[in-house]
Amino acid sequence: MTEQAEKPFLYVVVCAAGIAADVSKLITAAQERDWEVGVIATPVAMNGFFDTAAVQAQTGRPIRSAWRTPGDPRPFPPPDAVVVAPATFNTVNKWAAGLADTLAVATLCEAHGLGVPVAVLPCVADALAAHPAYRDSLVRLRGMGVRFGEPYSGEPEEDGTRPEFGWERALDLVEGR
Repeated sequence: MTEQAEKPFLYVVVCAAGIAADVSKLITAAQERDWEVGVIATPVAMNGFFDTAAVQAQTGRPIRSAWRTPGDPRPFPPPDAVVVAPATFNTVNKWAAGLADTLAVATLCEAHGLGVPVAVLPCVADALAAHPAYRDSLVRLRGMGVRFGEPYSGEPEEDGTRPEFGWERALDLVEGR
């Protein structure tokens, strides 16, 4: 647990996928499990993929998507764990390659060096998931100790509707359940 907080601190990294609109479900579940939460979003995710004002109100903290200047105070304490949900094809591949061109990906790259547990719920279309670079990225990240969870339980309905996204699975993974 961090020295700055009484509760463990969870970074939630949000990527630009449609399901990000429901990220408040993950935040609620984390808070119910006694985590303090700070959200880091990819720059594209900040462009309407989720309700940023509602998430800021829910966490009581600003959403981070850009680096702070050296003189600025740290808006979050160091993480006790990191959850990436939803994790996109782009973020997974950049992270595995060490391409820390956004605060979100840089945070994920740094988490490995800090020994912080990281859990991921991918949200990647089947056609993209079939790409060899994505498969290689999963192997590399798993080799780094990253814990991947299946975000959906069950098969899609006949009309193509997917089962509910399993936000709490990410918490189970970082908590070792």
